[in-house]
Amino acid sequence: MDDTRFAFETCWGTRYDPAGTRFRLWAPHAKGVELIHEGVGSRTQMPMSRSEDGWWEIVTTEVPVNAGYGFRVDNGHVVPDPAARAQLSDVHGLSRLVDPNAHVWRTGDWKGRPWHECVFYELHTGTFSPEGTFDGVVARLDHLKATGITAIELLPVAQFGGRRGWGYDGVLLYCPHEAYGGAEGLKRLVDAAHERGLMVFLDVVYNHFGPDGNYIPSYLPDFFHAEIPTPWGPSIAYDEKPVRDFMIENALYWLEEYRIDGLRLDAIDSIKDTDGGTPFVQELAERVRAHVTDRHVHITTEDDRNIVWHIERGPEGAIPLVSGEWNDDFHHTAHVLATGEQEGYYKDFDPTSAEEMATALASGFVYQGVDSSHRGKKVGHLSAHLPPTAFVNFIQNHDQIGNRAFGDKLRSLASARAHDCLVPILLLSPQIPLMFQGDEFGDCNSFCFFTDFHGELGEAVSKGRKEEFSHFAAFQDSRARAVFPDPNDPATFQTSRIDWTQLARPVNKRRLQVTQELLAARAEHLFPLLEHAPGDCGSALVDGRAFAVAWKLAPGKVWHLFANLSDDPWEIENGLLSPAIAAASEIFANHVHNFAELQKGVVPGYSVCFLMADDYLVEVFKDD
Repeated sequence: MDDTRFAFETCWGTRYDPAGTRFRLWAPHAKGVELIHEGVGSRTQMPMSRSEDGWWEIVTTEVPVNAGYGFRVDNGHVVPDPAARAQLSDVHGLSRLVDPNAHVWRTGDWKGRPWHECVFYELHTGTFSPEGTFDGVVARLDHLKATGITAIELLPVAQFGGRRGWGYDGVLLYCPHEAYGGAEGLKRLVDAAHERGLMVFLDVVYNHFGPDGNYIPSYLPDFFHAEIPTPWGPSIAYDEKPVRDFMIENALYWLEEYRIDGLRLDAIDSIKDTDGGTPFVQELAERVRAHVTDRHVHITTEDDRNIVWHIERGPEGAIPLVSGEWNDDFHHTAHVLATGEQEGYYKDFDPTSAEEMATALASGFVYQGVDSSHRGKKVGHLSAHLPPTAFVNFIQNHDQIGNRAFGDKLRSLASARAHDCLVPILLLSPQIPLMFQGDEFGDCNSFCFFTDFHGELGEAVSKGRKEEFSHFAAFQDSRARAVFPDPNDPATFQTSRIDWTQLARPVNKRRLQVTQELLAARAEHLFPLLEHAPGDCGSALVDGRAFAVAWKLAPGKVWHLFANLSDDPWEIENGLLSPAIAAASEIFANHVHNFAELQKGVVPGYSVCFLMADDYLVEVFKDD
């Protein structure tokens, strides 16, 4: 559409108007606030007016577009706008006034895609391309579309201290990082993705601010509860309405002004609701659903408590709040089966049996209110009543790779045969799949934790990272400690980039072919069955490291998985397999003889076979 423009008006920050831009800051205990405008060779100080509820405001034409501005509170240091849409440079400098209507959208009529069509591709803007920018991502969108990806998910892009980082240390939550291309670059990326039918999701962090460049506590202690700790510092004061509005409007801002298709809420278990009212996540989701009604938008969450209240479904499968929960349990059991590791949270999972994987595939979480030895308490809630699409599954993501001491990817930790079974299990099971950047062709480059901090903070981060891994067996070797990647070393960032030259190698070309085959099968056969997929639809049969799962996704439509993650063939007990298997449709097999062997009641070692049938192919499932 021609001349299509979008802007979202927020309580905080700026509302640009050529006739006079409004600047606004909440600082209820301040005695005076000034707007500072940095012109060419001059600085202008303009007093702001205070309202009874603690808001300071001024409307002025003195600050032109692209000029720098900031706030001075009680004659202190000049600080950036906490709701700045752009910065002149880093997080310590002045904010930059932008016209949110400057971008003319080519895809203003984009309606999004339904939730059940999501195939996530998680990427880090700085390491995904040689350029390390939003435009660098644009250059690879055709590759992702041809692969079968439908949704790219950006690690947080809100401006953080320095130019290198994962993004979870953001301090200016409305400001796309200038190192990536800023506000203008992100809008170009979203527009280009929509032109190709791709959704764009954004990872957002509403549980803490980063340690470098967060000036809010210096003039607005009311924004935090210093007495309520989280793993990353004091809890955010969500019982204060301006604070709650700051975050919820941030979500709406990304969805409206940037036409983002969905948000992933990071670590919501660390969001502390203190007033006993509506939980923050619930209110955010309700306001998103009420506000954005002209297209598909989605919300996903990360939460290690295995809660379900936020992903419950409404009548006819409607999604009233959150679309899907990241399922760490599926990842953990997949990782343990592939590697045999038993350290940390992996000790809660059994490498000798596929029962936990089958449970996750058939009914959601593994821990549904049972004891966790790692955490020393009962964990989780019942989840089988939910449709499989209420869960986002993955065999690795940025956390599970980068929070290893050396950033090892699963492809380099597991046997090729185990890994090549897990990929189709992920991509053709009815849960929503998520891949990490480079997974489509088997990229084995490390993805490490990296930052760009200096001085005492940089030293503390480097030291703390080493201490975090000190109790792991692989880190007991002094030689391993000697080559441990320092998060602040630029080389750690450089080695975490995707090596796109691998696509020239035959083995990587073949891995990409398989990914494309799997995702084409998902789009053709599974997408039509997932829109109204019911709860309580999964059944499982397990024999050691071999298993079968069936999902009754619609009347007369039963999706089957037969898998064996051991060397020995699985001879299914006589009478358990229905003769109807001869008429089933083969969707995918990782070896050409798998289906023929399965018809004989045998699942070969390290094999995967997906079938479609009009009824259950395992007799005991018919009684479930």
